[in-house]
Formats: sequence, C-alpha cells, structure tokens
Amino acid sequence: MPDNGVRRVRESDVDAVVGLAHELAEYERAADECHLTADQLRAALFGPSPALFGHVAEVDGVVVGCALWFLNFSTWRGVHGIYLEDLFVRPTQRGAGLGRALLTALAQECVAKGYARLEWSVLNWNAPAIGFYKSLGAVPHDEWTVYRLTDDALADLGGGAPVDQAAAQARQDAGGRSL
Repeated sequence: MPDNGVRRVRESDVDAVVGLAHELAEYERAADECHLTADQLRAALFGPSPALFGHVAEVDGVVVGCALWFLNFSTWRGVHGIYLEDLFVRPTQRGAGLGRALLTALAQECVAKGYARLEWSVLNWNAPAIGFYKSLGAVPHDEWTVYRLTDDALADLGGGAPVDQAAAQARQDAGGRSL
C-alpha cells in the first residue's frame, strides 16, 4: 500500500525541500536567483522564533512537493491569514491531487485558527497553475500589482549597504542579535 499524503514539514525534510525550492526556481525561469541553503531553511523553519512554516507531500515516503508559508495580517478583517510563498509538486507527480492536498491543508489551518484568508501570487505566464487555482475557486486580484525592493534599491532606501547574506545568516544563527 503506497504511503501518500500531506503533513507538516519536519527537520529531516529540509534537504528535500531545499531541492524542491531550487526545482521551482528552475521551473519559474529564475534558477540563478535561488540561493536557499539547508542551513537557512532549517533556521527559518525550526529556529528559536520561526516565521516560516511548511507542509510536504509524500509519495511512498519520498517528499515530492511542498508548501512554504507565513502569516500575514489583514487590517480590514483584524485577523491573520496565510501567505503561501511557494507551492511546488514535482512534474512527475502532478495530477494525483497532491497540490490540492497541500492547499487543503493550508485552508484547514486557516479555518482551525480563525484566519481570514489564504493568498499567494502566480506568474502571469503560468497557465497550468492559474487554471488549477481557478478550479479550486481562487479568484485573481488583477487590480493589485506586486512591488518589491531588493539588493541595491533596498539598501539605498534603507540607508545601508546591500544585504550581505552571510552576515544576515550569522545574525540569524546568533538568535537575531547584532554581532
């Protein structure tokens, strides 16, 4: 009997989830932008004050999909919600309901904790994902445009040098304290 299902991410899943994140970056045509390491993900998920959470999908005991998420807050509703940062199921495992099962687990999390919404972004060219999300009843919010500050622009606005990833990791490893 195959062991298929969705569960919360465990520390022993970190390497597999990092691999999936890199596969997602490749799928999204941005492999050179993904620098996630196992140490970074482990600290984010299992450090002293985790701000990232996750679920994995397994087939026969092998992690083949993941959903990484964090809490956001709706000032209009006055309660938290879940922002899905990444949802990925290996292409060879798609069509078996694992993506739906991952989203169902997040929806159940929202319902159980009284969160008002579950939201995410999708690339405009990703027609298979858009079709899948619409089939679940998700509604696109085309009137909103996502803006992002990174690298030099973030440093310029923040009045400092661009973020040194190694130094940021060292700070995080030290419990967020200044070094």
